[in-house]
Order: sequence, then C-alpha cells, then structure tokens
Amino acid sequence: MSELLFIGNLGTGEIIIIAIVVLLLFGGKKIPELMKGIGKGVKNFKDGVRGLEDDIKIDETDTTAKK
Repeated sequence: MSELLFIGNLGTGEIIIIAIVVLLLFGGKKIPELMKGIGKGVKNFKDGVRGLEDDIKIDETDTTAKK
C-alpha cells in the first residue's frame, strides 16, 4: 500500500492548481489558522486513541488478575 488513497495519481501541476485554489478560497491569513486547527484536532484524536488503548490494557490486566 505505497499509495495514499488518490494522492498517487496527482502530478505536480495538479497539486499546484489545488494549492492556488485553496489560497484563493481561504486567503493568506486564514491558512495558518486552518492548519493550526487541523493540527490540534489530529493531536486530540491521537491522544484519545492512546487513552483508549491504555484503558483496554488496564482492563485486560484487571481481568487476568481476578482469575
């Protein structure tokens, strides 16, 4: 799985066009704010997943200790 979804089919020209469209839609000042928000969202998601994994490990440890 060396390709990420559809990104493997995009060339340099298409990526530049997409970047220009995003710049026109959001403006130069909004893009850093948008990226910052996306970064915080991804960080919160990863922390939540990590917390769930820890809870599952604790539950498994408690279950085996009670037997």
